[in-house]
Amino acid sequence: MTEETQALTEKEIIISATPQETRVALMENKALAEFYHESVRDRRIAGSVYKGRVTRVLPGMQAAFVDIGLEKAAFLYVSDVEGQGREYADLDFDEERGSGSDSDAELPYKKRPSAPIETLLTEGQLIVAQVAKEPLGRKGARITQHISLPGRNVVFLPNVDHVGVSRRIEDEKERQRLKELLENLKGPKGGYIVRTVSAGCTEEELKPEMAFLRRIWEEIERKGKHLAAPSLLHSDLDLISRCIRDLYTPSVRKIVVDSPEEHRRILDFVTTFVPQAASSVELYSRPEPIFDFYGIEYELSRAMEKRVWLKSGGYIVIEMTEALTAIDVNTGS
Repeated sequence: MTEETQALTEKEIIISATPQETRVALMENKALAEFYHESVRDRRIAGSVYKGRVTRVLPGMQAAFVDIGLEKAAFLYVSDVEGQGREYADLDFDEERGSGSDSDAELPYKKRPSAPIETLLTEGQLIVAQVAKEPLGRKGARITQHISLPGRNVVFLPNVDHVGVSRRIEDEKERQRLKELLENLKGPKGGYIVRTVSAGCTEEELKPEMAFLRRIWEEIERKGKHLAAPSLLHSDLDLISRCIRDLYTPSVRKIVVDSPEEHRRILDFVTTFVPQAASSVELYSRPEPIFDFYGIEYELSRAMEKRVWLKSGGYIVIEMTEALTAIDVNTGS
């Protein structure tokens, strides 16, 4: 999407929050563009950091099972062991904005050969790792020791010495300015990735966030030294905060929420992390449910059907299984 197109796109973030579930919709020119859902029962753990204990090492699969305190043991590939399988390149990266996805950004690395996992891990060994993919069906969570802590403007990489810039920032002078700025601010340990929304940001805007993310990592390290395994060391932001962090841009005209409690929390969050969004936050007070008023409920009911009709007259059939999601495209009659 070009800058001109972005400027013409009017966006709204609509939030429905109850004690049982939270739903967030991104509207673009009154049409539903993105939807995120989180229930109390299925709270997202991707992005959370745990101290775990290796329970099995599988040389044949070059992987290990790790107890991080969940119902099923987590799965760690050899390429996700700290110092293995990834060489952070002096290249930039293409963000995968993912408030509801498993990772917030596709970090810059080149694969390199790994040492055998049996030489890296032993049963009973204690490790710190981050959930990269949610548990699904009978499969446990996938974890990685390549930890990343996302903020609104930057992503902190505590275990690597790298500074990169999102490929979506296309202006070469701005890319170089941001890279030099972070090189000067980053300190002796760790690296940072500049996210797309940080284009035009000043040192005064980036420095506090960088320091905040570093303090989060220091707290993770402190807990990791003192807590027994398995233990949760850090949880990612809740769904609403993640969505505002990742979806808000100057083209977002308003953020509307139907819960007075969440309205107060959102104001507190944006005042600290996205102050320019504070004037856009509104409390919905109509008797009609917020998703009905904005036409979201109808759009969701259509989108969630097994058969989804297209404007061209064709349709697609979506079937989800544990192994894969099958999509059958039909051109229609």
